[in-house]
Amino acid sequence: MADVLTPEQRRLNMSRIRSRDTRPEMVVRSLVHGMGYRYRLHNPKLPGKPDLTLTRHRKVIFVHGCFWHKHRCRYGRVVPKTNADFWEEKRQGNVERDRRNITELKRLGWEVLVIWECWTRDTESLKRRLAAFLEQ
Repeated sequence: MADVLTPEQRRLNMSRIRSRDTRPEMVVRSLVHGMGYRYRLHNPKLPGKPDLTLTRHRKVIFVHGCFWHKHRCRYGRVVPKTNADFWEEKRQGNVERDRRNITELKRLGWEVLVIWECWTRDTESLKRRLAAFLEQ
């Protein structure tokens, strides 16, 4: 099936997808802040520039989009119908880069939590998950 958008429309849509300050990231930031923790955003000195860095606690939090990072949920299993090979390579590259960054962070002594976009829909469950990670 051909794309329903023209190349110019598709380019415009894709250019509006942000890597920072996304809705899921804002939900996580709000919850963590409300729990009394302070953090640094997108620390460029750490592998992968974690979305939240809690330096005092040596913990980092990544907020991953299910589609872009191939989560096992229904949103992450979507296979684009157009240019499928390109998107599979792109998404698989994201997964491999994530794995390398997490391994390196752990080697440096950081504790890592990955929050998936689909988890941000249930804030009570997400809050419990964050509390368990931050309070250990």
